[in-house]
Amino acid sequence: MPVPIEGIDHVVVMASDVDRSLDFYKNVLGGEAEFEEAFRMGKIPVLRVRIGKAIINLQRLNEPAYIVADRLESGTVDLCFRWSRSIQEAIDWLKEKNVDVIEGPVPRPAANGVWGQSIYFRDPDGNLLELLTTLEPSEPIPEFTPL
Repeated sequence: MPVPIEGIDHVVVMASDVDRSLDFYKNVLGGEAEFEEAFRMGKIPVLRVRIGKAIINLQRLNEPAYIVADRLESGTVDLCFRWSRSIQEAIDWLKEKNVDVIEGPVPRPAANGVWGQSIYFRDPDGNLLELLTTLEPSEPIPEFTPL
């Protein structure tokens, strides 16, 4: 029997400075904070940020929630977001936001098996972020080079 997992619901990012991280995720990736007032008042331990259909829960590195990973360090997350426009538009977007692309564009397979182009960059804590756009059906499938 196949396991009935549909996909990833959310990812937790340990932030050394939640305000700086929130600013980055809002201004660079268009995120929207949810329940921010409750977080600021200490009623909930994580700040939920919606980015498209994805959720990032920001946690304070120095004040983690009651149940967390065994080792807490900022800069240990690797997140990939689907980008619905061309890879050049993603590059231009990051350049406009003064964010350096550290790799790419490079060919990568998406979770749905469709090939795409990826670029990589970092958030303020050094977490590795990726924007992945799928290729048009008429484009050739590139040779895959694993990371």
